[in-house]
Amino acid sequence: MNRRELLQMAGATLLAPRLASAGSSQAPIPPERREQAQRLLEAATPQLKVWWGYGTRLSEPVLRNLAAGTLKARMPVEQAPNSNRRNVTHLEAFGRLLAGIGPWIESGAAPAYPQLALQALDRAVDPGSPDFMNFTRERQPLVDAAFLVQGLLRAPTSLLGQIQGTTKKNLVAALESTRVITPVFSNWLLFMAMVEAGLDRLGAPFDATRVEYAVRQHEQWYRGDGAYSDGPAFHWDYYNSFVIQPMLVDVVAVFADRIAVVKELAPKIEERAKRYAAVQERTIAPDGTFPPVGRSLAYRCGAFHLLAQSALRRALPAEVSPAQVREALTAVIKRTLEPPGTFDDSGWLQIGFSGHQPGVGETYISTGSLYLCSVALLPLGLHWSDPFWADPAVPFTQQRAWGGQAFPIDHALAT
Repeated sequence: MNRRELLQMAGATLLAPRLASAGSSQAPIPPERREQAQRLLEAATPQLKVWWGYGTRLSEPVLRNLAAGTLKARMPVEQAPNSNRRNVTHLEAFGRLLAGIGPWIESGAAPAYPQLALQALDRAVDPGSPDFMNFTRERQPLVDAAFLVQGLLRAPTSLLGQIQGTTKKNLVAALESTRVITPVFSNWLLFMAMVEAGLDRLGAPFDATRVEYAVRQHEQWYRGDGAYSDGPAFHWDYYNSFVIQPMLVDVVAVFADRIAVVKELAPKIEERAKRYAAVQERTIAPDGTFPPVGRSLAYRCGAFHLLAQSALRRALPAEVSPAQVREALTAVIKRTLEPPGTFDDSGWLQIGFSGHQPGVGETYISTGSLYLCSVALLPLGLHWSDPFWADPAVPFTQQRAWGGQAFPIDHALAT
């Protein structure tokens, strides 16, 4: 890919047309924000431009269609035979994408996206919109309401702080409506807690009991060395990273100052997250592959949600440098998003782990589900001068180990 193509892909949001919404038009991007974004793009490293390119490629179909009220009409719904996910897949796409690109939106590097995402949100929660989303039917909406909240929390100024008027009223009503859904006795308890976090940040009453129950129960499910079971039974999969540890960390950030048990457990939750991030970095092979173990492999590089979040929060273990995480995540992202067939001819994700592999999709997987891969891009929220982007390349752990270089030996977490 040449320089011009990189700039076109990563900077697509600079040239995006304005889209009309019901009763209003999208405000133009201030010239100073366009200029700032262009300067950032020109100064960015080649790796950062590649990440921007993937962020743009994932975001454009979902945000632009939803903002225009055409998501349900235009998004294909690929799913397992005999599945029917059409009632839930659109909220999956929007909530999961926002969970991944929220920090990028907050950074200001994609100046069209804050307004576009707000317009998309308005469409999603407006009962009169053709893209009004399902927050109550079946169980799945609880999951993706939580991811939607996670995305808003990750853009506190550019998104969360800008939600006003009817959109805010409709969003609060949508989140409150998910309380009719009984969560599965598993990581789903954290979806319940995240919804309450969203209500709190929107200025609506929250239910502290739901938050406390989710946190207490996960303390009961802690199995040692930085890992929780997903419910009563331990599973070999990536749910400690897809959901459990990132959402525990985010719930702590919202409620530690007001709910005693959350404050009490916060240091343990942080320590375990660091340990799990260290383990995650060590699972990445020298070529960017990682074990295809457990369910939900169609989330691709989203398996490294916790590692990406730790980098974004500057909460990596002392022995793991930001630069080695950048190199490791870049390798994983390329291995899972670059193969032919990952996207269809119209730019939508297709089911697979590396390429198009429909058989990877369990019965709960559909096109919208796949956008959880975007959480691997969380470090896009870091400025280009941050050590994550600016420090020279260093080999990550498995590259050192298999390359005959010195590397730190591993130690279990004692508690």
